[in-house]
Amino acid sequence: MIYFTGDTHGEQDRLGRNALRKLAPGDTLIICGDFGFIWDSSAKEQKFLDKLSRMSFNICFLDGTHENFKLLNTYPLVRYCGGKAHRIRPNVFHLLRGQVFEIENKTVFSMGGGEPPESLLMEDEELRSHRPEIPSKQDMLEAVENLQKHDYRVNYIVTHEPPASIRDFLTVDGYSQREMSALGAFLDELSKTAQFNKWYFGSMHVDKFISRSYTAVFQELIPASAGEIGAE
Repeated sequence: MIYFTGDTHGEQDRLGRNALRKLAPGDTLIICGDFGFIWDSSAKEQKFLDKLSRMSFNICFLDGTHENFKLLNTYPLVRYCGGKAHRIRPNVFHLLRGQVFEIENKTVFSMGGGEPPESLLMEDEELRSHRPEIPSKQDMLEAVENLQKHDYRVNYIVTHEPPASIRDFLTVDGYSQREMSALGAFLDELSKTAQFNKWYFGSMHVDKFISRSYTAVFQELIPASAGEIGAE
């Protein structure tokens, strides 16, 4: 079974055995960005990653806006379930942007990264384009190419950021009035053109069932097919 959870930010308790007791051997956990366990390559960090490697299920994560991208990109690039990924451990993978994976007989489209509010205040597009947390035009072009190969039909879409329209729906403090980013516009268009069963995202740091199609996830562990908080 595939499960989704939100940003873990390097908090070891989030990936402890008690927290993940629902997962059975062969299951897959997908984390919607800001993994946080690839940060400083310290002995403590490596020890925890080794601990994850001894678990009987697979752990996959998207990158978010708070990652050590330089370190993350030193891990070997591999093909995993039909898409590009960084292999962190034999059962731990970073799912690259714009990929479609065949996981447990389901198709999963991934788009990590995001645009922090401060980046939208930068008038210099050249400077913005060099920020590694912001998906590039090439990321989006590759996403379109991979989706076209699947006729824009996937079972699950998993992103760090939500479509701009969903972000606005969730925001009540005026933050939604910020300029729409290229990524937000891309995800909005994706929501209109792709056919999918469920869309999961993590950047909003809330656990909220929005509709039968969209779920914001943070600390909960949600079975992919259900989409509802607290579902089994």
